[in-house]
Amino acid sequence: MGEKHSLVRKLGLFTAVTIVIGSMIGSGIFKKSASMSGELGAPGIILIIWLVAGIISLIGALTNAEVAGILPRAGGQYVYFREMYGNFTAYLYGWAIFAVIQTGSIASIAYVFSGYFEYFFPTPHLSPGWEAWGFSLKWGEQVILDLYPLKDIGLKMLTIFLIMFLSTVNYFGVVFGGVVQNIFTVLKNVAIAFIVVLALTMGAGSAANFSPFVNAAFQYPSGSLLGGIVLALSGAFWAYDGWNNITYLGGEVKDAQRNIPKAMMFGMFFVIAVYLLVNLAYFYVLPVDVMKDSTFLAADVMKRSVGDWGGTFVAIAVLVSTFGTTNGTILVSARVYYAMAKDGLFFKKLEDVHHKYKTPGTSLLIQGMWASLITMTGTFDQLTDMLIFVSWIFYGMGAYGVFVLRKKMPNAERPYKAFGYPLLPAFFVVFSAFFVGFSIWYNVRNAVFGMLLVAIGIPLYFYFNKQKKEAKADHS
Repeated sequence: MGEKHSLVRKLGLFTAVTIVIGSMIGSGIFKKSASMSGELGAPGIILIIWLVAGIISLIGALTNAEVAGILPRAGGQYVYFREMYGNFTAYLYGWAIFAVIQTGSIASIAYVFSGYFEYFFPTPHLSPGWEAWGFSLKWGEQVILDLYPLKDIGLKMLTIFLIMFLSTVNYFGVVFGGVVQNIFTVLKNVAIAFIVVLALTMGAGSAANFSPFVNAAFQYPSGSLLGGIVLALSGAFWAYDGWNNITYLGGEVKDAQRNIPKAMMFGMFFVIAVYLLVNLAYFYVLPVDVMKDSTFLAADVMKRSVGDWGGTFVAIAVLVSTFGTTNGTILVSARVYYAMAKDGLFFKKLEDVHHKYKTPGTSLLIQGMWASLITMTGTFDQLTDMLIFVSWIFYGMGAYGVFVLRKKMPNAERPYKAFGYPLLPAFFVVFSAFFVGFSIWYNVRNAVFGMLLVAIGIPLYFYFNKQKKEAKADHS
């Protein structure tokens, strides 16, 4: 019985670091600076936003690293919440991860892969009439969700193929999935290094593009500098998101108590440096007023630097990057549902571990199918936007949980203690609260419907809890 439900520790520190890096560097760095330019209009403020978002994410990682050292188990943050706040809060987190946060991210990142695949091989389309089949859900005059499942059907089919292919790769072993992650993380960072070096050395740029460093006369689309900062931070946090994904593999990392905190720290420092270098290259080549209108920012920078082949190079880089990030997200996320099922708070079949490959195979396949369904609805970007602020509620609760566990588990072994405790963890908690509050203020619709998506899972919690109690009664 233990064989059927037990994972094995096979992943070393290098693979853990590549999972942290690969989970963060996906599609965001290739396009988010364009929208930030439209929101803030000054390279200096945008560079500061990337740095600040990185430092805040780093503080979150350093804080969570303490808990990762105490509780190095499969399921990561879900397990932490169970110990901090009990089953109900842990379940809500796990449900949000399954319903949209991670599965929506898988669908969204894989869809970016498919979009850039069309750069080389166009995908088939149906007739305009068939692709227009569907409907919109509205709240007053605002569109909440567009449901057009046949729109861009070729892209969606390719996206689903990628999701199920990588789910199958990870089904056949955590080491196999880890090797894929190592290879594509190295490749994507080599590609990014080429983009930075060529942009800074081919003579197509100018230091004058950094002036004015701060644009006092800029008219902010959101209506204020604060609004522009909140929107820009949301974009940057999306690009940094994934720094805690490695915690989900707590049951499969060797010497997890030490290697998971190390991986989170090494990975965060590396990604902050990469993002700042990439943005310096962008601003060196393109003025901010040109950047804001760029649809394919990295491609436009490379075309100006080296000619038309630069666009091809960037398309390949994005394919490599999104392939690796999709793989990493699939690899880690299935462990949350596995942990929930082991606790009797999700479908029991999801706790099964393949007898030969030692992976949560059923969790991987169910996750792949749900992400594929989200892909067909075509609503994954809208859904993930709605859940961004929910993610930060959980991030803040995770940081506050360090204080909770210091009281509940004062004698637990702590191979790593949160840096700057109690000031930095407290700062992260307060920042998370303010960020969630401002996110609600500037987008009430997304906040309301994000909470509704989480609330949908509450009746299931009582169903699973009832099943769990009945099973215990049968065995007593």
